[in-house]
Amino acid sequence: MKAMICMFFVGLLLLMLSCNQNSGEKDREKFDTSLINRNSELHLSGEYEALIALNVEYLKKAAKMNYKAGKGLCYLNLADVNVSAGNYEKAQFFFNKAGRDLEDSENPYHKALYYNDYSLYYSHLELFDKAVSYNNKAFSYLGKAKKSVLKTKLYSRLYINRGIYFAKKRWRGTSLKCILKGNELEHSAYSNCMVAQYYLYFHQPDSAGIYISRADEKMLSEKTSDVESLWVYFTMGYYYNEVNNNDKAEQNLKKALEINIKTRRTYSTHINGVYKALAELYKKKNDGGRAYYYLKKYMEEEGKINAARLTTMNKATENFISEIKSESDWHKNDLPLFIALSITVLTVSGVYVRKVIKALKLKKKTLKMETDELKDHVHTKQLDEVIELAKNNDSSFLLKFRSLYPDFINELLKINPDLENSELAFCAMLKLRFSSKEIANYTFVQHKSVQQKKYRIRKRLNIPAETDIYDFFENVKV
Repeated sequence: MKAMICMFFVGLLLLMLSCNQNSGEKDREKFDTSLINRNSELHLSGEYEALIALNVEYLKKAAKMNYKAGKGLCYLNLADVNVSAGNYEKAQFFFNKAGRDLEDSENPYHKALYYNDYSLYYSHLELFDKAVSYNNKAFSYLGKAKKSVLKTKLYSRLYINRGIYFAKKRWRGTSLKCILKGNELEHSAYSNCMVAQYYLYFHQPDSAGIYISRADEKMLSEKTSDVESLWVYFTMGYYYNEVNNNDKAEQNLKKALEINIKTRRTYSTHINGVYKALAELYKKKNDGGRAYYYLKKYMEEEGKINAARLTTMNKATENFISEIKSESDWHKNDLPLFIALSITVLTVSGVYVRKVIKALKLKKKTLKMETDELKDHVHTKQLDEVIELAKNNDSSFLLKFRSLYPDFINELLKINPDLENSELAFCAMLKLRFSSKEIANYTFVQHKSVQQKKYRIRKRLNIPAETDIYDFFENVKV
């Protein structure tokens, strides 16, 4: 009898332990799913302050649960933010910490996620062999993970990322197989866009068109995030630009811009490419004015993107430090580490700054060449229009000339404020180096009258007799 009672209590104890273990496992799964999904939403929206605040909250939860791997996931998210901001040295720091907290995790999904993010880090650095190596590790661990929605989603992204790395290495066949497999698993607007991007990258617009249509259908029939819709419109604009359908290219690129405005310009990294695509489109359409405008917008975005992101992150990190200091339930042993980590994000190293400045200088030099070319194109086109107006004796000639050379007219008026519009128009024609005969023909007067006007202008502007009148106007500030 005693033996039976003893066995009963032992069984009851084992059952209680099993229930507690199952309960703890469910709590950890709930922690993972909630953190990963919410972090992904904030990352896609560019809301970095909210993202850091979220991970501070979950770091506290993980500490209370004594969930080491949960803390590792938070560090992994912070590493991703730094990668997005181009702060690669600090990203490496957080990756190291995440790796230490995740190495003993019994959940293979954690390690798969870690190695996938690490592979993306190396792809940003354009070290594609390293990226492929860590992608392989991610695949290996994900294969051991139990079935879940998170596992399926990560599988599709692993294939797509792998395809991108192989494309960069020019391994076309293997690359396409991987991207198609990822699209088969996910079949989203984004994944179809990535297949289209592959074909556009290798200049196969006919094949790209099939997946552009599918991405468009997905976007219209399903609820896609703003960032996914922006990506679809950008890819469609890119495609139509390739097939010389300028109107549709313009329409889709403009829609991408509208989303950018709607979301308060939180997708700078995406919109940057839209500006450049529009500049190329308008250059092709021989619209130099708008081509120059969007190239300038592209340059402005390039110049401010890193600074803006780092400023936002630094502000969020300051709040991070404040919250940590004020938390009484924080583990004392963790406090110095968290403050140290915060300061590393807040303080941008000199090495990183030099890298950014060097990259920006190189990009600025390239863009300046493109800008100068466009400026010359715009000026030439406007000059041709002004000359045509002069030849037609159009009444708007002086107005258009003045908008092209505003300082020229102002300088003449400084010499003689009493100059009349007819005299200024005559000076403008001399500036354009029209001969007396040409001016007579265009203004329907005799050649002798033009000579008399030249003499009168000399007197009105105090031009010395020995100075060639054309040289005088050539040297007037424009």
